[in-house]
Amino acid sequence: MSDQPVDEAVGHLETVHTFDDGPMPTGVAVSASGRVFVNYPRWGDDVPATVVELRDGATVPYPDQTWNSPAGDDDRDALVSVQNIVVDPVDRLWILDTGSPMFQPTKPGGPKLVGVDLSTDTVVQTILFDPDVALPTTYLNDVRFDLRRGDAGIAYITDSSTSGPNGIIVVDLATGAAWRRLHDHPSTKADPPSVFLPMVEGRVLMRRPPDEPPGPVRLGSDGIAISADGERIWYSPVSSRHWYSVSAPALADRARADDEVAATVIDEGDKGGASDGLESDDAGRIYATDVEHNAVKRRPPDGTFETVVHDSRLLWPDTMALAADGYLYVTANQLHRQPTYQGGQDLRRRPYSLFRVAVDAGPVRLPPA
Repeated sequence: MSDQPVDEAVGHLETVHTFDDGPMPTGVAVSASGRVFVNYPRWGDDVPATVVELRDGATVPYPDQTWNSPAGDDDRDALVSVQNIVVDPVDRLWILDTGSPMFQPTKPGGPKLVGVDLSTDTVVQTILFDPDVALPTTYLNDVRFDLRRGDAGIAYITDSSTSGPNGIIVVDLATGAAWRRLHDHPSTKADPPSVFLPMVEGRVLMRRPPDEPPGPVRLGSDGIAISADGERIWYSPVSSRHWYSVSAPALADRARADDEVAATVIDEGDKGGASDGLESDDAGRIYATDVEHNAVKRRPPDGTFETVVHDSRLLWPDTMALAADGYLYVTANQLHRQPTYQGGQDLRRRPYSLFRVAVDAGPVRLPPA
């Protein structure tokens, strides 16, 4: 065990951008050339643009303002409420639109995956999800891409719904066909309060709406990552300290029976804290944010744990993006201070932040869990 004091910062956070006004960010993506993109879901803040590019310290609607001006929650030609953005291995930006502002029921045309060619800044593909894939209760949360499978690659998306079935949505990028896997499987669902009681900033995190009794936070499958060899998909509910993996070939084979796919799920153990985002690298390491301890950790292939960064400024580390520049980018958005969790009071204090940390800057090694 490391003898480093628990209150001492580990790793070195660099501030990339501070959000001094405007809405809270969730997702971040970084292109091969270093362009940085951020998104803001429509959760109650005023959101002039749900996806922006950071340019010379300013936030610029991306790909343009028209795409950020939906006519309604079912607008198939505009971005309704984006939860996450990812740059794929061939440097395309993919935008995951929940179609669910304020977590409202989805309508056909709203939930979608939008691909943008970064060389021309134009939308080149829009994949809409049928109502039996993106259910009315579905909340599309995070996405990862494996271009080694299928004719044009496969996308894996988590459904973190708080009010309906959870699961993983698989998308064939060549055809746009999509299907649900691990539908309402226990590994995709929130742990019960008797098993999971999250602590953030020294206080039990619960839903605390005004004039209602407190209740547990029930966030299902959220973070997702692909193993370096492409054989396993890792995922984790927010409301759990466990993470899981499942066979990627099984998920991607639409002919497989659901119980065959479920039989490939492995409980990968306790990672020591609740996570919002997961990431992976080509060295076989799986990264996890730790919202309970203001940290980012990772698990190398040998099963040990390393603290990449621990810093009091990481107030709810949300989404991560590994970039070609050797840095891990992470947003810190104070999600737990929203009125939903604070009896109707908004305790968030700007600025929100986008940080980065060098991924091989001498992390602290911890023994296996």
